[in-house]
Amino acid sequence: MRNVLLIASLALAAATGLTACGGSAQPSLGTGTGSSSNTPAPTTPCKADDFKVTGDFGAAPKVEIPACKPTDELIVKDLVQGTGAEVKAGSTATVNYQLTTFSDKKVLDSSFKRGQPFDVENVGQAQVIEGWNEGIIGLKEKGRRLLVVPPAKGYGKGGQGIKPNETLVFVIDGVKVTPAA
Repeated sequence: MRNVLLIASLALAAATGLTACGGSAQPSLGTGTGSSSNTPAPTTPCKADDFKVTGDFGAAPKVEIPACKPTDELIVKDLVQGTGAEVKAGSTATVNYQLTTFSDKKVLDSSFKRGQPFDVENVGQAQVIEGWNEGIIGLKEKGRRLLVVPPAKGYGKGGQGIKPNETLVFVIDGVKVTPAA
């Protein structure tokens, strides 16, 4: 009887192991890097404090992407409280920004490096991704903000050099706010 239980236990363990190796129809929870490492995929959802950003206002930031699972929610965190006018719906926000992609941790775009701020006209209805229209409201001049934008509020299926289903990590500096006319 003891041998039968041992064989049954080994068979169950082997079957479970085969299922875990890719026989499942469930989507992967990996980071989307395409690597085949043996490191388990993170299962803890990211929080704002998991992202480490260094650098002063007005200078290109250094962003450390954490080992956590991207969330489907927009993450907004002020890194530096601004002291000037506040971005409101309808206003124009002149900003500097840096975009780092979550999956491969690469800086994809940076107005800091170009030395040319970007105008977001008619915030809330601007011709930018939804994550920006929602995420920069409340940013103040001389403030620095972290935005972690899920695919549904970013580029979704991809485009503009962004991979499909990519989570976008922005650091945005509020340079100037012009109220709506």
